[in-house]
Amino acid sequence: MALSPEDEARAALAAAGQLPDAEIELAAVALQFARIDAPEADWRAASALLSELAQAAVAAAAADPAADAGDAERRRSVLAEVIHGRFGFGGDTEDYENLDNANLIRVAERRRGLPVALGILWLHAAEAAGWAAHGVDFPGHFLLAVEGGRGQALVDVFAGGAGLQAPDLRALIKRIEGERAELRPGLVRLMDKRAVLLRLQNNIKLRRLRAQDLAGALACSEDMLRLAPDQALLWREAGLMNQRLDRIAAALGCLERSLELEPEGPAASRTRLVVEELRHRLN
Repeated sequence: MALSPEDEARAALAAAGQLPDAEIELAAVALQFARIDAPEADWRAASALLSELAQAAVAAAAADPAADAGDAERRRSVLAEVIHGRFGFGGDTEDYENLDNANLIRVAERRRGLPVALGILWLHAAEAAGWAAHGVDFPGHFLLAVEGGRGQALVDVFAGGAGLQAPDLRALIKRIEGERAELRPGLVRLMDKRAVLLRLQNNIKLRRLRAQDLAGALACSEDMLRLAPDQALLWREAGLMNQRLDRIAAALGCLERSLELEPEGPAASRTRLVVEELRHRLN
């Protein structure tokens, strides 16, 4: 019996969850997440577009000797021209909360998306060009770092691939956290591939929670766990959502798994109290 598109995608996520981070194909995994949320959508067309984007990035890199030699700012400029110029991708400033903005298939169709979804396109294109790039876990606004031989270029992918200097980052943190906020150590944290994908899906989970769709948020967390089965926080969140849905056995299983992964600390202590209460309810 053939698998449904959702089951196919979930099997692919589970397979990716067993890979070392460096071996994860970022855009391909993002497409699998997208297939689950939009099983009727044409994911193959989105995959073909990603291939076109990669080929364009390779050609653009070969045509710019300074960028290919390691000039990070030129690399940023080349990728911005390909992704935002030639392919027309941009941030969705009109309907930011739309769930389609975090679904890579829909982003490919609409050429609009959230910062992290656009960032996956950048990372996909940079990798094709042979250039190192990383997601940046800036508070409240995903950024990108394009590496070069003499440092890195920070990029706001939501703003058409604009380069960011220290004054821009200072203005951004004030816009997000308020006028008293200032730049501080740890604000520009590089992310691995799993972290980028989890941030993408976290946008969907949080929007479902705000819409009171607890079962949908739990399903999103369960799919995230297929990719990141060793994330104690995700197991805790899934356990607490199961508890709220009165799925006591499932809640216990998730919370106990979180304790196996993270047995010490304040979160573990709070989790043990919940586990004890749930066990009493089962008796």
